Amino acid sequence: MTVPLLSALERFLLPNACVACDRPVAEQTPDRLLCGLCRTRLRAVPAGCARCGQPLPPIPPCRFCRDWPEALREVRSAVWLDDPARAVVHHLKYQGLPSLGREAAELIGRCVPRPAGAILAPIPLAPRRLRTRGYNQATAIARGLGALWRLPVAETLVARTRDTGTQTALTPEARSQNVAGAFRARRATGKPGEPAVILVDDVLTTGATLCAAAAALADAEWSVIRGVTFARALPYELRAAV
Repeated sequence: MTVPLLSALERFLLPNACVACDRPVAEQTPDRLLCGLCRTRLRAVPAGCARCGQPLPPIPPCRFCRDWPEALREVRSAVWLDDPARAVVHHLKYQGLPSLGREAAELIGRCVPRPAGAILAPIPLAPRRLRTRGYNQATAIARGLGALWRLPVAETLVARTRDTGTQTALTPEARSQNVAGAFRARRATGKPGEPAVILVDDVLTTGATLCAAAAALADAEWSVIRGVTFARALPYELRAAV
């Protein structure tokens, strides 16, 4: 089933209710799936590490990205993955609501500066999971960002070489092992002025997936690789306080 058909089915079957609180959305914005109140409850990720964006500990350097490969130069996320953002991600990935990708892209655009001279590359799904879901949530976000930032979206620049399964219950070390070598990338042309590649995904947890995809791009001789996600997993101390 194509994404436009899925979006049309959404509008036909679903009431205009917020995915986070079930309240009706405003009549002025009937296609919104996140109400204005829940939008105000989203917490933007504050400025932190110049490379990964994670809030820095009292004494730097940043421990979050210290083991990342050099190929991944910078990653930014829009909001913390607390309740409203988690509802967006859940419904985008598992409830067949690809139009939430556009809303996630709008929220990224509010929090992350528009890059120049770049192409957007969504993190790909394994073919089996793509067939089951019918669309790739990262592609839905990347398309929304492409329209917002007026940047091209290279949907096939990065491909999965194998199905890595879910990472939800894995430790950081296991996550890295699970996705190591799981991607390949189309080779860069080598022409002067090659654009930066911005990897797009829904959630940043440890960065293992972005790092593995960045390594594949580096092997394919792309020289400038960055990443952007809609949400970022809460640090331990914030997660415990929620």
